[in-house]
Amino acid sequence: MRSDIEIARAAKLKPIAEIAGAIGIPEDAIQPHGRYIAKIEPDFLDRVAQERPNGKLVLVTAINPTPAGEGKTTTTVGLGDALNRIGKKTVICLREPSLGPCFGMKGGAAGGGWAQVVPMDAINLHFTGDFHAITSAHNLLSALLDNHIYWGNALGLDQRRIAWKRVLDMNDRALREVVVGLGGPSNGFSREDGFDITVASEVMAAFCLASGVDDLEGRLGRMVVGATYGKTPVTAADLKAEGAMSALLKEAIKPNLVQTLEGSPALVHGGPFANIAHGCNSVVATRAALRLADYVVTEAGFGADLGAEKFFDIKCRKAGLKPAAAVVVATVRALKMHGGVGKDALGVENPGALKAGLANLARHIANVHKFGVPVVVAINRFTADTEAELDLVKRAVGDRFGLKVVVCEHWAHGGAGAEELAHAVAEVADAGESQFQLLYPDDLGLWDKTRTIAREIYGADDVAADASVRAKFRALDAAGYGMLPICVAKTQYSFSDDPGRLGAPTGFDVTVKDVRLRAGAGFVVALMGDIRTMPGLPRSPAAERIRVSDGEIEGLF
Repeated sequence: MRSDIEIARAAKLKPIAEIAGAIGIPEDAIQPHGRYIAKIEPDFLDRVAQERPNGKLVLVTAINPTPAGEGKTTTTVGLGDALNRIGKKTVICLREPSLGPCFGMKGGAAGGGWAQVVPMDAINLHFTGDFHAITSAHNLLSALLDNHIYWGNALGLDQRRIAWKRVLDMNDRALREVVVGLGGPSNGFSREDGFDITVASEVMAAFCLASGVDDLEGRLGRMVVGATYGKTPVTAADLKAEGAMSALLKEAIKPNLVQTLEGSPALVHGGPFANIAHGCNSVVATRAALRLADYVVTEAGFGADLGAEKFFDIKCRKAGLKPAAAVVVATVRALKMHGGVGKDALGVENPGALKAGLANLARHIANVHKFGVPVVVAINRFTADTEAELDLVKRAVGDRFGLKVVVCEHWAHGGAGAEELAHAVAEVADAGESQFQLLYPDDLGLWDKTRTIAREIYGADDVAADASVRAKFRALDAAGYGMLPICVAKTQYSFSDDPGRLGAPTGFDVTVKDVRLRAGAGFVVALMGDIRTMPGLPRSPAAERIRVSDGEIEGLF
């Protein structure tokens, strides 16, 4: 089997104007970035928002990720291709890859096998420069903040209460905690600082949740960067930063149009991680796709405990979206790992471990049902899966939930390998049975919102936090931020805040280590366990295997 990048490079792509025309976008409404990538002009999107009804929104989510692999993005692409194959006009909405994971553990994030968005090397590396623009806008605010202090600090910013870090779109643990302003008076005032990865930036979150550039500028202005000596919040608007920041993001906020290997249109735009941010592509792209297609297939990061919960409780709440169906993706290999099998033994049939691991899948299905969204279960098939194992999954899910389990082979066969899934999803979406509801109301206090997520979604007994963190929750409620939703930052590998507790653990508490206001994005982040907002590289990063050979990039996979 050829590698992902070999398959992608051998594909014959259509000109991007042809892809745009297939969903009703005229050539004068796109801004080409080469032959196969384009941005869509906002004036056109404003017109179609008035002229066309919304299509049906389908979320693809998954079980908790494992090293065995689940293939959520691959399934999103394969399902979109399959829906188009069976005559359903479909647009795919994906998140943009971050350079950090591409050079770290993943090596690429554009799907896999015969279910990819292309050109995959360009999408994975720089793309249209959106992440660079977000990085620049964020760091412009950092520079303006320190410059304000240097030139007299008229706002009275307390340097001990500055909450705004710098960002970089790369995994670099050495930058988590730094000191800036060293070198004497000409370099400003020394203070502790640090870096987050760009996808954890509040600018990224605001970018992804904004309805357009005007809304984005308002969100940027509301971002709180610190507090005065009198503990009054200081915002980006107080620093007169939001105008220049939005100027840097003016082109970036236009959705990016690409295609799959089979020529299905895909909007790849925005990209926060679901373990440390809200984990969805941009509202601008999703709304555009809903006007351009009868079906929109989108994804949310990591497992449904993080990605789907935030998709529903943050993105759908803020954007007024109502999903028609959800697909929960699993693999036999990953389920066996959740059942206690080591990675080296995943190719051996093991019904006992598989049955134990099914508890993880079952909890995710039950959680999605709590939002009133109907579920289709997709098993992304690996070659070592046996018929007995696949039948066990079908029976278990059918007996407990009455749901159909569809075995998919889109990785090996593209859209043709997911046609059964496409029929199942279309049937559920067309039935109109979604009774979408949020997990908690706006007026529930921030601590109680966090506790509701922990108990209802994670299966925790309760939430723990020390007195100083509880005080922060109370202070945010008192300051008028209690109406905001909660964005939990925790490990993606477990329902708990301990990455080693696989399956569907019970009898545990989750611990909130800190809480951070994201007033511009419109949520409050609760950090659980030992989660980091600036990842590090693994012992053997993918960067060691990426190179240019004969003018072509090798090593992305």
